[in-house]
Amino acid sequence: MILIREAKPGDEKDIFSMIKELALYEKEPDEVVNNEQELCNHLFHEKICHAIVAEKKNEIIGFALYYMSYSTWKGHCLYLEDFYVKENARQQGVGSKLYNAVIDIAKLKKVRRMDWQVLDWNKPAIDFYVKHSAELDGQWINGRLNFKY
Repeated sequence: MILIREAKPGDEKDIFSMIKELALYEKEPDEVVNNEQELCNHLFHEKICHAIVAEKKNEIIGFALYYMSYSTWKGHCLYLEDFYVKENARQQGVGSKLYNAVIDIAKLKKVRRMDWQVLDWNKPAIDFYVKHSAELDGQWINGRLNFKY
C-alpha cells in the first residue's frame, strides 16, 4: 500500500537525498547547493514551499515539491518544482498518485493553472505527462539568472 501524505519535519533528509538523485539523473549533480537544513527551514519554518511524499512500508519512495505562484493573466497558480520517484519504486503507480495529489491540492487551492518544466531529453517524464493529458508547450524559452553568495 502506498500512502501519500504531507511532508513533516524529519522528512527533509529523505527528500534531499532524492533531490540529489534527481540532479544526478538530470546530469547536474554539482548544481545542488541547497542542503537539508535549508530545505527544512524553507518547508517547515518559512513555508516558502511545500512537499508531499509517497510512503511504502514506512519508507519514503517519492516526493513532489511545489509552491504558489502568480500569473498576471491567470492569477493564483501552483508551480510543481520537482517530482521524483525512486528508481526501485517506479512502474507501481507511485508517480501517478503523487501527480494526482498535487492536482488535488491545486484544485483545493482553486488555482487557475499548474506549471512545471521537463527536460526535452527526458522521454520517460514526457511520456508520463502526455499519458496524464498534460499540455507540453515547446513555444516558451526559459529564462534564468543564477546567483552565488
